[in-house]
Amino acid sequence: MSPPAQPGVPGGRGSKGPPARKLLCMCSLSLCLTYLCYSLMGGTGPAALRSPAALPGSAAPGAPRSPTAFPATAAPRSPAGPPGSPGAPAPSAAPPRASNGSREGAAGTWPRTPLAPGEVITAQSGAFERDPQESSTTDEELSRAGSPGSRGGGSSTTPDYGEKRLPQALIIGVKKGGTRALLEAIRAHPDVRAVGTEPHFFDRNYEKGLEWYRNVMPKTLEGQITMEKTPSYFVTNEAPRRIHSMAKDTKLIVVVRNPVTRAISDYTQTLSKKPEIPTFEVLAFKNRTLGLIDASWSAIRIGIYALHLENWLQYFPLSQILFVSGERLITDPAGEMAKVQDFLGLKRVVTEKHFYFNKTKGFPCLKKPEDSSAPRCLGKSKGRTHPKIDPDVIHRLRKFYKPFNVMFYQMTGQDFQWEQEESDK
Repeated sequence: MSPPAQPGVPGGRGSKGPPARKLLCMCSLSLCLTYLCYSLMGGTGPAALRSPAALPGSAAPGAPRSPTAFPATAAPRSPAGPPGSPGAPAPSAAPPRASNGSREGAAGTWPRTPLAPGEVITAQSGAFERDPQESSTTDEELSRAGSPGSRGGGSSTTPDYGEKRLPQALIIGVKKGGTRALLEAIRAHPDVRAVGTEPHFFDRNYEKGLEWYRNVMPKTLEGQITMEKTPSYFVTNEAPRRIHSMAKDTKLIVVVRNPVTRAISDYTQTLSKKPEIPTFEVLAFKNRTLGLIDASWSAIRIGIYALHLENWLQYFPLSQILFVSGERLITDPAGEMAKVQDFLGLKRVVTEKHFYFNKTKGFPCLKKPEDSSAPRCLGKSKGRTHPKIDPDVIHRLRKFYKPFNVMFYQMTGQDFQWEQEESDK
């Protein structure tokens, strides 16, 4: 199902905008110019923020190319193996910061939020690290899911008969966008079987092979859809090529959310695990006096959706990617789930009767319509209270994200109205 046309958004279905390929080239050029202008403002030199097209190994426009990396001063490396494997780089801390929020100084500091596997950044230390994920999937859990007779981490109604198949649909992102809520809701559909844990096959476990991946999946019957969700796929450079190699007709779902709110939620999750980390305000800037946003911090970088989407569009047509609004997943879960079910070619079974809004948590809870049991809400790790952030920092982040948001609207043909949402506050 292609995204609907949106008023004022060039390139949407039925619009008079340029063809998709030409629009992608235009957006790539805009990204190049935006990165260049931003890098010239900073103190790390013009190479600090480089467009994917400017990086080594880029292909000619319009040709499939190896996935590219965001801000890099070091040469791209081979995809890292799982933690502890030979050749996997050890995490290292970013350079210390001075009192004004810059990276200057000699004292030790908290290591920067690490990268998803396969990403390359320009931290001055040249550190290559892994990004913590939304769930605490462990090798033991995945081994349990793939063991004979297991249910693959699927819903409690997953049968012990049928066969294990590679997934036909993936929820590929984004972290702190609402992927867990979407997964739990779609698993209520009788024609969907999904892994409850995050397999991380296309980023961390790819060397284990497709048979390992298939064995992690739940058993399904003919006509049922197998799914999984791993939010880090969206920002992993190798993921689009690897998924395309598995099955070029795979359907992809991306849950997106206002990037400013998403960044704060990302920080809040890390803060709950590491209360000693610096404030959001300190981490968000390379140098706050100059107002230079630190786009190498993953909490900020993940929200540059246009950058990551460009990589996916080298391998998959827009018609195979559904963008779900994280905001509407809260305010109108049934409406968003109707789009998801249509996209997957399913009958609309998950409807408004499946949801109950929990005022305490601030988001909908899932319930079975056929019984009167209490709704099942997401765990305590969801719906955390965000720390109070300096309004000036919020304002600067909005300005930083605005051009990237506009590019994202143009590339998808959808207006998520994040700027309108902010002006209403």
